[in-house]
Amino acid sequence: MKTKDHVLALLEENRGSSISGAAIAEQLQLSRNAVWKAVKELEKDGYKITAVTNKGYSLDGDNDILSAQGILPHLMPEIAEKIAENNFETILVYDSLESTNKVAKEHALLNLQHGTVVIADSQSAGAGRYGRSFYSPPGSGIYMSIVLDPKQLSFSTPTLITSFIALCVCEAIEAATDKAAEIKWVNDIFLDGKKICGISTEASMDFESGSTQWIVVGIGINVIPPKGGFPKDARNVVGALFEEGIPRASDISRNRLIAQVMNHILSSDAHYSENEMLEKYRQRMFLLGQQVLVTRGEQQFEALAVGIDDSGQLVIQNSDGKREALSSGEISIKPM
Repeated sequence: MKTKDHVLALLEENRGSSISGAAIAEQLQLSRNAVWKAVKELEKDGYKITAVTNKGYSLDGDNDILSAQGILPHLMPEIAEKIAENNFETILVYDSLESTNKVAKEHALLNLQHGTVVIADSQSAGAGRYGRSFYSPPGSGIYMSIVLDPKQLSFSTPTLITSFIALCVCEAIEAATDKAAEIKWVNDIFLDGKKICGISTEASMDFESGSTQWIVVGIGINVIPPKGGFPKDARNVVGALFEEGIPRASDISRNRLIAQVMNHILSSDAHYSENEMLEKYRQRMFLLGQQVLVTRGEQQFEALAVGIDDSGQLVIQNSDGKREALSSGEISIKPM
């Protein structure tokens, strides 16, 4: 890391309080002048840093710039230690990318490292399920992709991994904000009746063995409404975690939300058995017991959403009373 990154890490660890230039210099084995230069570089990057005589430097609580240093203080020790062991090469933060999934897949192909995270402040070609575009403007959302080694996940089928990720995102949001998010099958995250998060899952298969080599999960969370609002064709169905802006940016930041997502997905302590996970997933599903529209290719029909089976598939009851489990397709609430 550069000198300014080391200084930023200490400021993030002490966010909300002051740390003297002498203390920073001593901990990092730098000169006071080098610390001062690093602070000035950070200010040029957009960080608001207050310098008070006889107290030192303090990172203002309202800073919401994405950085590995801002994420690390909120990670569980086991995850932070693994990142440090890999010289911070498994948490990659960019101002802008075409797609975090694209970069994550490149890392998976070159060097499969379970838990590699690619984050961008904005995407020029963000994509959701079925290749649909995902609006990814700067400063308002979380756009991240995580590389997963399926051998380090304990689920018997890929559909359960999809369910697990959706549950993890809901629990991460609740842990950071106390907001109880819900799931629309398969893995869209809703709050107050509007979609606030989309999740896409891509995998590479070994044709000889039929096994999954790696999985890349893309997660896009609308944290606050973007400047100018959401695209007109999405305003009635898309929302944000905080519609009026983050109320306490010093306590609830995008960095902290990203850390919570990583904690819930990557921590060994956070993993559930298949039965436990499915039960928690079912509890978050808000479509169960409702009439829905099912779209499969060009086919569309009405059905009753009955439940989730042990493979994470949606069980529906057709108009003739027959039940079937859906492994794919689009589900929407039937308009009244």
